[in-house]
Amino acid sequence: MKQALRTGLIAIAAIVAIGLYASIFTVGQMQQALVLQFGRVRAVLNATGEDKPGLYFKIPFMENVVIFDKRVLDLDLPVQTVLTADRQNLEVDAFARYRIVDPLRFYQAVGNVGLANQRLASFANSGLRNVLARSTRDAIVKTDRGQLMHQIQEDVNRQAKALGIEIVDLRLTRVDLPAQNSAAVYRRMKTEREREAADIRANGDQIAATIRAKADREVTVILAEATQKSEQLRGQGDADKNRILADAFGKDADFFSFYRSMQAYESGLKGSDTRLVISPNTDFFRFFSDPQGRAPAPAARGPRGPADPSATTGSTTGSTAGTAR
Repeated sequence: MKQALRTGLIAIAAIVAIGLYASIFTVGQMQQALVLQFGRVRAVLNATGEDKPGLYFKIPFMENVVIFDKRVLDLDLPVQTVLTADRQNLEVDAFARYRIVDPLRFYQAVGNVGLANQRLASFANSGLRNVLARSTRDAIVKTDRGQLMHQIQEDVNRQAKALGIEIVDLRLTRVDLPAQNSAAVYRRMKTEREREAADIRANGDQIAATIRAKADREVTVILAEATQKSEQLRGQGDADKNRILADAFGKDADFFSFYRSMQAYESGLKGSDTRLVISPNTDFFRFFSDPQGRAPAPAARGPRGPADPSATTGSTTGSTAGTAR
């Protein structure tokens, strides 16, 4: 009897524990929940400021809870090709950020996040085509990109309200030409750059030729002026030299004659292998026979025979011939 009573109490406790566990659920800070009773919505929890996250109760086996995320959710849109107002094909890549603001409507319209993403992607693609088709390529790429993204976001928001969703942000991450168009544009850009480079190179060659011709002309002028000036200086130097020599010769003719003869000896008798065939009685060697430089008396000739052979021929060793003045 006691054993049966104990077993019954344990079974009742287990049933109570299971029922209590099945009747308790929690709603987190970043969650919102719908309490459904046989498919009919009985309560919406933590969707507004009046509801608080925490511990809640439900009727076991009669009610169930559907949890939705209250945070901002991501939606990456597939790349699509858009035809602009100026008949340019553009590949557009975009993304959206949204959150569930009305869980009841969201549950009634789509039921889960996966289906909601599909519907939102359809809305976003339609909005992209409608807005970008009315704009030019330059406006989309450069000038009006922010304004166009705002228009697309507003267009998608109007359709997303029926799903209980609010679009927080929508951005165009990449706007580019198709691959075949990009290749043609790159080729055209390359051709234009090559043409600009050729023009710059031609202008540089022309400027270089002008500078080179000017430099050559200046060199010619400078050389001519330098040659003229050097000739003038050389002529003036020669004139000064002749004047000095003339003054020196006028002051002491004997010393001047001696000095010039010594210079002639120094220049003409340098080497040891040069032979001079010259008479020893010539005026060139007058300082060898007389320190005063008086010329030797000519040898007397007989009535019949020739003059002394030594008076007509002789040899001495020196370097190069020189003439004393």
